[in-house]
Amino acid sequence: MKGVLIIDDEVEIRELLEYNLQKNGFSTFMAANGKEGLDTLEENKHKIDLVLLDVMMPVMDGIEVCEMIRKEPKYDDVLICFLTARNEDYSQVAGLDAGADDYISKPLKPKVLISRINALLRRNGSRQRKIEDSHGLTINREKYIVTLNGEVIQLPRKEFELLALLNSKPGVVFEREQILSSVWGDGIVVGDRTIDVHVRKLREKLGAHYIQTVKGVGYKFVGNTVV
Repeated sequence: MKGVLIIDDEVEIRELLEYNLQKNGFSTFMAANGKEGLDTLEENKHKIDLVLLDVMMPVMDGIEVCEMIRKEPKYDDVLICFLTARNEDYSQVAGLDAGADDYISKPLKPKVLISRINALLRRNGSRQRKIEDSHGLTINREKYIVTLNGEVIQLPRKEFELLALLNSKPGVVFEREQILSSVWGDGIVVGDRTIDVHVRKLREKLGAHYIQTVKGVGYKFVGNTVV
């Protein structure tokens, strides 16, 4: 059973999240502020897979909590998802910069919430496996590091997750719908060209030969071969 820590100063939000998570088979842990949340995480670190974290809270805000969690190697496998007010662009960007894996906008929709959490956990299961050398390309899913012929390549999170997904099954074609679900999550609306733009950026940074386009279907990882 996956464990979720809910850190939010609003009782109604905590109860709503707790009800829907437990209804869908999750175990839950609760905290009313950032400091209490860190203490709860420490006490239950082997039981918690995901932290749902509000941004604006007393005692210690969510951004600070996220930064503190990310400084601790023992929490490397713990996912962090921010709960942000609708159109709160600053909080969303700041949260991702602090090391969060995703964010969900309020007001919360239970079905979307569960779908996003399940997508995050699926991706985390893949992230915990380390992919070694693939034709000069090394992907460390635990540390989000890509190395090309010994040189570290900095990739934004979505580009990294897209590359890691394709590389997880070399030669297998991933359809566009599969990619959207795995990388961006169910229920997330993105532009029609989003995947294409991310692939183009990966090719610019890694070389055009690693990812092959299968017209009308999707993309596949082919390795160090000119196609």
